[in-house]
Amino acid sequence: MTPTTVVDIGRQAVEITLLISAPLFIAALATGLIVSIFQAATQINEATLSFVPKLVVVFITLIIAGPWMITLMTDYIQRLYGAIPNLIG
Repeated sequence: MTPTTVVDIGRQAVEITLLISAPLFIAALATGLIVSIFQAATQINEATLSFVPKLVVVFITLIIAGPWMITLMTDYIQRLYGAIPNLIG
């Protein structure tokens, strides 16, 4: 196993991690922005007002994007496990 192979496997792992986490982060970011604008417009400074909508939106996003996320993760793991004989031999 060469250093190039190790770096490539690490790069692929980081890419998969970013792809899997992106929908949840984007949903939480958009919800936080909308709630912050609402709080600024109404001058309501309640901490739970920003937390609860984010939690609900992230949960809904997880339900919607969950199958895609699991498929992406299992495909990567299957490719990685399938490549083990070539990596050590």
